Amino acid sequence: MTRPVSGEQYEIAGDGYTAVVASVGASLRSLRRDGRDLVVPFEAGEPRPALRGAVLAPWPNRLADGRYRFDGREFQLPVNEPETGNAAHGLVADLDFGLAEHGETRVLLRGRIEPQPGYPWRVRVDVESEIRPDGFHQTISATNESDSSAPVGLGAHPYVLAGSHGEAAIDEWILHSSAREALLVSPDRLLPVASADIAAYDSGALDFRSPRRIGATVLNHAFTGLDADEHGKLGITLSGAEGHTVEVGWDADSPWVQLYTADHQPGDGRRHGLAIEPMTCPPDSFNSGRDLRVLAPGETTSLAWRLRVL
Repeated sequence: MTRPVSGEQYEIAGDGYTAVVASVGASLRSLRRDGRDLVVPFEAGEPRPALRGAVLAPWPNRLADGRYRFDGREFQLPVNEPETGNAAHGLVADLDFGLAEHGETRVLLRGRIEPQPGYPWRVRVDVESEIRPDGFHQTISATNESDSSAPVGLGAHPYVLAGSHGEAAIDEWILHSSAREALLVSPDRLLPVASADIAAYDSGALDFRSPRRIGATVLNHAFTGLDADEHGKLGITLSGAEGHTVEVGWDADSPWVQLYTADHQPGDGRRHGLAIEPMTCPPDSFNSGRDLRVLAPGETTSLAWRLRVL
């Protein structure tokens, strides 16, 4: 039997939820609740489109020119997004993760970033996906297995659904986010150029603190300043016209989230789902240093997030 393009397939299920995690990129290939898609899926036999469900490490989003300075040294990574001139979405999106554990409701995949030009550290990346009574949980952990400190940022990349997916499906959905700050980006390179108070910026175009329709709003921004709940969790909800509401939640020690309305996807993929991407740090943090995590030898850091139906 031919091995699928997306790698080995690991299904987990429980409490009405069913998820399939593919080994290439430790990607969340599908997630359903009672037969309804909660993320935009892709087929096992196709290359993963638009980073659907991918793990982002050791940095999320974009790194300007692939160049940065750390601990007094300059580093140059390959530019893998030539249209913007950036190094994008880390080094594990195409890594084939190995299986560490697999049960009915839980799977643990493990991969390693090996020392290479531009990132000379060995970092183990563990991706634990689990179905619990309150939804799908994923914990992305990075452990520095090198002899010197390493810069690390983590992120997840699900395209979330509050109804059927198809071109412009998100326009009718209701978004609720308590974020108070957004990073404005350059239109050509999608790199941060300024920080904005969303209440004051562009007549509130990016302000979803009161739930409202996404409409024609174009989002490809990192947000922060979200309010934590009584359990110390941050969250964003998305509601569809049929009354379906889903929530993406994550630990407050990861203060960032990227929202992307998928405007640049072709055909019926355009604005088909809303990418809600929890992150430990903002784009280009290797250069700005903002919320960048620096791991000492042997140290581990993680990003824990959840997707559930309300």
